[in-house]
Amino acid sequence: MSRGRLITIEGIDGVGKTTLATALEARLRSSGVGVRLLREPGGVRAAERVREVVMDPELDIGPRAEALLYAAARAQLVEEAIEPLLERGTWGLLDRFVDSSLAYQGAGRELGMDAVRLINNFATGGLRPDRTLLLVLDLELARARSQGRGQPSDRLEGEERDFFARTSQAYLELASAEPERIRLIDAVASPQEVLDSAWAGLSDLV
Repeated sequence: MSRGRLITIEGIDGVGKTTLATALEARLRSSGVGVRLLREPGGVRAAERVREVVMDPELDIGPRAEALLYAAARAQLVEEAIEPLLERGTWGLLDRFVDSSLAYQGAGRELGMDAVRLINNFATGGLRPDRTLLLVLDLELARARSQGRGQPSDRLEGEERDFFARTSQAYLELASAEPERIRLIDAVASPQEVLDSAWAGLSDLV
């Protein structure tokens, strides 16, 4: 049995990651691919508990502690869910993974991407996605979408514009450094067009 593929969906808040993830899971299943959709942070019980802490806007969590909490949740998710899935030949579809920490904590929180990469390599055992779909959208439009959901902002969503500008730029730098792994998807398009672009970005793997 061949090992499953790990596909990740990335981008700043408001670009439509969750919408794409749900639609892509359905298309993969309809194409005969065994797949499980998981979110980050979370996906398994212990990681979901960490999610409650790290997302709570009433908690004062320092940048380094935040980065370590995300890495801890990720370590548990990889060990408990992702690696067993891949070993069984099932695909893992993740709404966020290590690139999120590189962009949000490494650049957004200005901890440095090298430092954040190091702790996440330890957390994941060096696991890397087979393909990453990076949804790209104008920063102001993404923020308007995020703020227009009518839901209370979590700790990250409540950050200032400069934080998201650094995060967005970091994502583009990651994509430039790894064009074979990270495929850019224009998130201004309709959900169907975004799904079609994402599917095209996986065509060599399916």
